[in-house]
Amino acid sequence: MTMSPFDDIPQATRDIPLHSTGPDQPAWWRRTRMLRRTLGLALLALAAGGLVAWYQTNGFSAAEFAQPFETMINRSALDADGATTSTSAREENRDVAVQLAPSSRTLLNHRAYDEAPDEELVALSNNASIRLRTTAAAQYEAMTQAAARTGVRLVPLSGFRSQAEQEQIFFNLKAERGQDAQTRAEVSAPPGYSEHHTGYAVDIGDANQAGTNLNSDFENTRAYEWLEANAVQYGYELSFPPDNFQGVAFEPWHWRFVGDRTSLETFYSE
Repeated sequence: MTMSPFDDIPQATRDIPLHSTGPDQPAWWRRTRMLRRTLGLALLALAAGGLVAWYQTNGFSAAEFAQPFETMINRSALDADGATTSTSAREENRDVAVQLAPSSRTLLNHRAYDEAPDEELVALSNNASIRLRTTAAAQYEAMTQAAARTGVRLVPLSGFRSQAEQEQIFFNLKAERGQDAQTRAEVSAPPGYSEHHTGYAVDIGDANQAGTNLNSDFENTRAYEWLEANAVQYGYELSFPPDNFQGVAFEPWHWRFVGDRTSLETFYSE
């Protein structure tokens, strides 16, 4: 008879498996069973808790995080032959990835703002080249008329600006004046970070004192005095008062509309 290759293993060792579950299980293995089970559950709980905390910290729900990955493995997202993902599915995955990707909401102490939709902008009556959002424009017109009744002539200097227009203002003036980016940002927002993109911001001057337009001397005009006392009645407020938390230079001419829900959320939501 051919000898089994295991016959050189002692009988006692062969009879007891390494981790037997029967009555002949080693005593030390039985004694540590509860400890091993507890440690396993603890490690599992820690891993789950860490994942949930990461979701909450980054502002994602579990469903949001899983969506692009589910699409990647979902067979219904494949073509009929199962070979390649359709163009629409790839575009959808890309859009979701862009939404979930982190983006900077501040730059050089300025907040990021989206451009106002063109269809929501209207021209001001006394300067058709300057546009504001419909509600902001209506309230600006009413404010101008009220000021005129007291002899104060408010004049709009700038309203909505696209990111392309802001890019020229920021970089061209920075180069002309030999300013570094941080210095320039104290008086002009980088493109993509200007309140003028929203269609709610307007630079205002005094038609009776044109020499004070867009400079700190505007603070000493009747127009500024009137705005300080009355602008709030029309939903307008000063964007960058003295010693503002953003560290932007005091701009007495720069006002923004916060008189409805959308405008308020635009400037005050976190």
